[in-house]
Amino acid sequence: MNYTFISSDAIRHEFSMAMSAMYQTEVPLYGDLLDLVAEVNTEVLTKHSDIKEQLEHTGEIDRLSMERHGAIRLGTAHELSMMRRLFSVMGMHPVGYYDLAPAGVPVHSTAFRAIDAQALHQSPFRVFTSLLRLDLIDDDALKQEASNALANRNIFTDTVISLIERFEKQGGLTSEEGEQFIKEALETFRWHDKTPVSKELYQRLLAQHGLIADVVGFKGPHINHLTPRTLDIDTVQQGMQAKGMPPKAIIEGPPKRDCPILLRQTSFKALEEAVSFKNSEGEYEQGCHTARFGEIEQRGVALTPTGRALYDKLLSQARHQLGATPNEGNATQYNRILAEIFAAFPDDYQTMHDKELAYFYYQPVDSAADINSDMSNLEMVSSRQAVNALINQGAIRIEPIVYEDFLPVSAAGIFQSNLQQDKQSNYDGNSNQQEFEQALGTNVYDELVLYEDIQNRSLEKCLISLGNGR
Repeated sequence: MNYTFISSDAIRHEFSMAMSAMYQTEVPLYGDLLDLVAEVNTEVLTKHSDIKEQLEHTGEIDRLSMERHGAIRLGTAHELSMMRRLFSVMGMHPVGYYDLAPAGVPVHSTAFRAIDAQALHQSPFRVFTSLLRLDLIDDDALKQEASNALANRNIFTDTVISLIERFEKQGGLTSEEGEQFIKEALETFRWHDKTPVSKELYQRLLAQHGLIADVVGFKGPHINHLTPRTLDIDTVQQGMQAKGMPPKAIIEGPPKRDCPILLRQTSFKALEEAVSFKNSEGEYEQGCHTARFGEIEQRGVALTPTGRALYDKLLSQARHQLGATPNEGNATQYNRILAEIFAAFPDDYQTMHDKELAYFYYQPVDSAADINSDMSNLEMVSSRQAVNALINQGAIRIEPIVYEDFLPVSAAGIFQSNLQQDKQSNYDGNSNQQEFEQALGTNVYDELVLYEDIQNRSLEKCLISLGNGR
């Protein structure tokens, strides 16, 4: 039988919009945050024609308003494996490995997202997905109780599992099946205010780490934040305070720059929400839980291994000079130190390109048709020296490739500030990407390879265009 399938990109787009609507209902402040981000983005695009032109050249202008990333936390290898299969229906693949344990958060993670430029422009939805590391719990009895609680839950509906299997067998879903998939998949991410664990167990999990309580204590991996993308995170940060959404004191990531790099993130503080805990008689007693929050991000250019090494070095220097974890009490000092130290990182795209610190699109310039260049040998022309000559001639322009991924130190900073963690935990467990990938059921993609491929493809396309005389 022949089927007409809906594209995975379309399913991903519709799912992200449905999740955003659901979360806005669950957390009304998220809707206020979306309004604020939209206001700031409109103002930036109105006042800064260069930023608008850059986003038009890279294709990001059309996706800006629908840009979201979410975050979930899973408890078992089985949950992670099935989640990979669920996201695969939406054309989302695991990219990158993040070990947050050294930063005091007992998880390791990946980001599910589309992996090619065209699919990302159609729907840039991402989900930062963490797997709890029970091996890092030092209380053996508590570890066993947590494991038992996780073994007794099923976070996926029977229908969504059936649709996932149908997708894998058929190679796609029909439009009607896609609609049903979105409805059923949303149930996995929905908030449940009744917990399957006792209040006593929850309190012991909370004492170990807030994130452990958030994972083990609930029926499923409720989406704990959805993040819109802003073009000016500093202005949004100020606006959040004015609109009654107290933000973190520290914007995680690099300092404010003329040419943004990687990722800057902030959030409003997590909500205290009423929950009901199940007691031994099967009745519920009242309590509260704090985990879900509103987050915003500003994305910059993706960095090469050389650029990333420089970024990591400078960030480490700044934190070492501060001599403490950045917090509300030392925010002004930390921001000053960060700006001073990051003066060593070039703040213009041309220099970043020439020093091979960042990844760029190569695009033919419309006015370059009369430039005399021998394009007969593309391999020879594509040498770094020849490409730079064409850039200097004005035949090629460079535009930044946006960073689509995450930063482990920044993610840990966001998590810690929203989990009522008054002290910095330390976990000595070794990073274990092999164990994570075994649970996942596949290897994660190397994000640097993906960015380099996008850059190389854009250069090839650009040179062919110039060679054909446009």
